[in-house]
Amino acid sequence: MPTKTNSAFMKALQPDAVLGEVVGSKPLPRTEVVKKLWAYIKKNKLQDSKNKRNINADAKLKAVFGGKSVVNMFEMTKLVSKRLK
Repeated sequence: MPTKTNSAFMKALQPDAVLGEVVGSKPLPRTEVVKKLWAYIKKNKLQDSKNKRNINADAKLKAVFGGKSVVNMFEMTKLVSKRLK
C-alpha cells in the first residue's frame, strides 16, 4: 500500500521577493525552502558557533527575518512562513 504524503506540506509555495533572494524565485514546497535556507546558512557560516540553534543573519537573511540580526531555528521557520504564498 503506498504511503500517503501530506499534500499540504508538499504543496509548492511562492517565496516573496526578499526570500527569493536566498532560495530562488520558483515556487517550492516548504521542506525545500527550509533545506535551501540551511544550505545558505551553512555555506556562509551563519550558524552561531556557541549556540548552534541561533542563526546570525547576513544582509540577505536580515531582510528575510524582518530586520533581526539573530534568530533561533524555531523563530526562523515562523518568519519564513510569512514570506510564502
